[in-house]
Amino acid sequence: MRAAIYPGSFDPVTYGHLDIIRRAADIFDELTVSVLNNKIKTPLFSVEERVKMLEEATKDLPNVRVDSFSGLLIDYARKHDVHVAIRGLRAITDFEYELQIAQTNRKFSGGELDTMFLTTSLEYAYLSSSTVKEIASFNGDISQCVPEFVARSIYEKYGYGR
Repeated sequence: MRAAIYPGSFDPVTYGHLDIIRRAADIFDELTVSVLNNKIKTPLFSVEERVKMLEEATKDLPNVRVDSFSGLLIDYARKHDVHVAIRGLRAITDFEYELQIAQTNRKFSGGELDTMFLTTSLEYAYLSSSTVKEIASFNGDISQCVPEFVARSIYEKYGYGR
């Protein structure tokens, strides 16, 4: 069975993330979308909230499961016997950063973890979780960026009753 991990912060999950998830789910028998508990960042949503959002957003994809992890991706991948990480690319600037991480993961995993890059569909190339949060913080319309239930949760975090 071919399995992959799509790790990320997903704070919040956007249509760009969901585009990558759906496409990766078509390629692999099993895809684990795993929320990173990054102690360096201060997320808008807790790990548990992000996991629940992703579970709801991917409930129609039978070969996708949602999980979370702390620490190094290579350790998480080894623990789950997965040898491919999925990463989405929006622009050349993403590639430079992601390539460095992919090479580091491959080196430090002893060659056990490869990275597959999927370019985001053009309609979502502009989209980032940071942009979504910034727009929402000013009560702007994020309906074309995230599913409705995610938008409601974001607006609630910012104190807007939509």
